[in-house]
Amino acid sequence: MTTAWLVLAVGDAREHGGNDGYDDNPREHYSWDSTVPNHGRLAVGDVIALWDKKELIGVSVIHGIDTGTQDKRRYFCPQCKKADIKRRSRMTPACRCKKCGALFETPGQKVETVTTYRSRHGRTWIDGRGLLAGAQLRALCDSPDSQLSMRPARWEKLRDALLETGRANAETLSGLTGQRYRRVPIAGGHRFAKVRTRLGQAAFRAALLREQGERCAISGPAPADVLEAAHLYSYADSGEHHDFGGLLLRRDLHRLFDRGRIAVDPATDLLDVDPGLDAYPLYGELHGQPLEFSLRSEHRLWLTAHWNEHRADS
Repeated sequence: MTTAWLVLAVGDAREHGGNDGYDDNPREHYSWDSTVPNHGRLAVGDVIALWDKKELIGVSVIHGIDTGTQDKRRYFCPQCKKADIKRRSRMTPACRCKKCGALFETPGQKVETVTTYRSRHGRTWIDGRGLLAGAQLRALCDSPDSQLSMRPARWEKLRDALLETGRANAETLSGLTGQRYRRVPIAGGHRFAKVRTRLGQAAFRAALLREQGERCAISGPAPADVLEAAHLYSYADSGEHHDFGGLLLRRDLHRLFDRGRIAVDPATDLLDVDPGLDAYPLYGELHGQPLEFSLRSEHRLWLTAHWNEHRADS
């Protein structure tokens, strides 16, 4: 799902009691800095929806974010030192602290260095005036009761709400993120099919559980529910359950073993993991580790054949 951001843009009326405000142009760019909650979460490719508390202004996709630093003057209540200040243009004193309720004419101030951000989203701007009201937009946010100026939401929910107005163009909206607006049902149900059944597989697994206990031969103790009876040879070719021809393996490790991405080096009895799995620490860290099970000579014969099949060339 695509992330969308509902961001507040009300021109000179944008609440900035603790600072000197921001330079916004809703159709082209939106500015914020590192003092704003969620400041580092917006990313190129995210949908940005701008509103003015009353209604949607428009939507677009962020195609660039410019960053920098600057010295920023910040204001705070002289009594409680909090920056949640309400400017009162028609009343005196000119300021009220939302935290402690103090009234004062001149706030305290300090200067600090902040990281600045400015989105570039003018390429795909779609005007949204008259489509969705403020209450509808709040309800679409991940946290509807949030008071933050930048609130995360799901683009799919916002898109559907716009389409339900009957005044938004589906193709234009789909073009924002390159996702076509087309709900394709996933086919379900059942069908009958002829399959080959592994006869004796349950008895083979039960024998391994008695012999090895609830323990994956590669990763160690595990509940029986996730342990499978892994043949050390191709059962599909022989159709036989050989004595000491199997080990209990966790389901994911069984699949990787069958495909040769995990093998046992017959010269050392240590695990050899395909380098392609190094990106997954859960598997990469197994490389060079001993098995969690003491091998018999019969196991080694099958494991050597498995090694020769998947590692002979390397």
